[in-house]
Amino acid sequence: MNCVNRSPIGKRLPTSLYVHLSALPALERSLQNYETLARQQVQPQTQLDGATLVKFNTDQPKVSYLAYPEFETDAHPALSWSIQVDLATAQVTIRNYSRTDNPPVLHRKETFVTADYSLYERFVELTRQEEALGLLNQSREIGTREGWAKRLLDCRIEIHGHVLACPVAQIPGVAQPKIERHKAALVRNELSKPVRIALEAGLFTPGATFFDYGCGHGSDVERVGDRGYTSSGWDPYYRPDSACTSADIVNLGYVINVIEDPAERREALLKAWELTRKVLIVAAQVLIEDSTRGMMAYGDGVITRRNTFQKNYSQEELKSYIDQVLGVDAIPVALGIYLVFRDEAQAQTFRVSRWRSRATTPRVKASVKRFEQYKEMLAPLMAFFTNRGRLPIEEELQEFAALQSEFGTLRRAFQLVLQATERQEWDAISEKRRQDLLVYLALSHFGTRPKLRHLTPIVQHDIKALFGSYQQACTAADLMLLSLGNLEVMAERCQSSAIGKKLSNSLWVHVSALDALDPLLRLYEGCASRTIGRPEEATLVKFHTRKPQISYLFYPDFDRDPHPCLRTSMQIDLQDLHVSYRDYDPEDNPPVLHQKELLVQPDYPLYEKFAKLSQQEADWGLLDDLSKIRDRWGWQKCLEEHCAALKGHRVVWRKDADPYRVKLMQSARRQFREV
Repeated sequence: MNCVNRSPIGKRLPTSLYVHLSALPALERSLQNYETLARQQVQPQTQLDGATLVKFNTDQPKVSYLAYPEFETDAHPALSWSIQVDLATAQVTIRNYSRTDNPPVLHRKETFVTADYSLYERFVELTRQEEALGLLNQSREIGTREGWAKRLLDCRIEIHGHVLACPVAQIPGVAQPKIERHKAALVRNELSKPVRIALEAGLFTPGATFFDYGCGHGSDVERVGDRGYTSSGWDPYYRPDSACTSADIVNLGYVINVIEDPAERREALLKAWELTRKVLIVAAQVLIEDSTRGMMAYGDGVITRRNTFQKNYSQEELKSYIDQVLGVDAIPVALGIYLVFRDEAQAQTFRVSRWRSRATTPRVKASVKRFEQYKEMLAPLMAFFTNRGRLPIEEELQEFAALQSEFGTLRRAFQLVLQATERQEWDAISEKRRQDLLVYLALSHFGTRPKLRHLTPIVQHDIKALFGSYQQACTAADLMLLSLGNLEVMAERCQSSAIGKKLSNSLWVHVSALDALDPLLRLYEGCASRTIGRPEEATLVKFHTRKPQISYLFYPDFDRDPHPCLRTSMQIDLQDLHVSYRDYDPEDNPPVLHQKELLVQPDYPLYEKFAKLSQQEADWGLLDDLSKIRDRWGWQKCLEEHCAALKGHRVVWRKDADPYRVKLMQSARRQFREV
């Protein structure tokens, strides 16, 4: 591929060259022949009709045809489809991007064409203007439609044709567009995400009532009602005659982001809060979901092509807005979704529950005749201790009187339990519950730490039993919080962690293992999720050790794929809570995972399967140089070099491998095992 590297035509990237179809005749003859060979593999040839660019890969024998239908008319056209040809295997892969919400977009169009292209000068001038304004800096952040739209909004720039312009301010006397809010209402076939999360969090207790303020077509109202709850809703367009009634749970789902008038937006939030007896659910779009061409700046949001308004909140801004308007400390439960409790004790109970780690009741290990005699009577006492890390008081356990009558005191009853089990395991449960409370109290320092009387009686008893006093608990939490400012301490905790995959500058942990981490690391992650909310789809959490940052990583096929590809990442800077996102296109060589068993705990359902695969890969020498297999292409190359393939979570010999080479490798493996 030396001819690619020296080509004066096309846009060169580290591992590829992109060329407009019109520029193919200007390439070296060898490249033209190479492209012709790839073209012949696509049958019928009509599949390539509409292709705009040709992509030559330099690190593997692949050629791709990319279609950008609006290449000439759109300043930054979106990818519609792609056809990739693997010249080594003759495999042709087709992918459709036309229905993708966030497709890749082009920049610097002049680099794809020759200087005699009819629109070359127009493309050059556009790039010159964008470079002058810094719009093309940090190119990784603007490679998709959403990333580019965000960059334009952040810089308050619009593009008309191929010319940059600043948004025109509202001028008195000039008619403003009529916003048709009702068109923003979605018809759903299932519960909306905010209401589903509230159900899963146990907020819908028996007999609870539900009201949906701005219910749109009423999908949530109907589905909550189908679950046996009293449910109603109001909408200014679809249900204007319905009464606005108070309810235990009120939903304000994706309403404030479609109201273009700031005063009316505030009024809607206040009205929904007024109707709330127990908890208000507030949800809003925190990312621009529809940033297609034709959107125009309006107020502090945008008007879509459907003539609906969308307020562009950042996650931090949304929490600040709710807190300021309602005078509360809203609790994030997912991106763009917050809970606001009417009762402070209930709010604190919910916060405490979010930081409770898992614990299992210790197994009976000694045969004690008297314990076997009272085993059923002692079971509730053991369950309570497992849940709270302490012995109950009278009103907390239904069986209290019976136990006291039989044993004299609960402490004597528990002594019998200790004879049949390991005392150290119960001590570990108490310490775990103590650390859970420390994490909760430390995070409460960022808002208004509740007074002891604002906590439920059961939590008050927890604190007294595990710390002695509320003051001592708060002091211990504050000392713990001070350690977060020392990156050296955090790096040491990451490197000494018994859980997670340790790299030179980070610790990677599966979300299922978070509550088993060192309490300081749990607190570190809590600083991000307390304000931002942990993404519901997150698979792994990455703890950065050289800078105060947390990343949430999404691997959609973590359990099924032996080496899943990274799809999206969300990085949070803990100094200013700035959030940055990145999408990884499956065709653009995304990072892949190895040694998945290091990311989870031994009790993870697929731990043994993951561990066996890693051991097998190590035996084959596939993991000898991890730096070369971090991305999908590097991993595929490694498999090919070792004549290996994957069948589920097993390594097998490649069917197309050279038999002589396979024999040599088998012999080398036998010699290695003998040594």
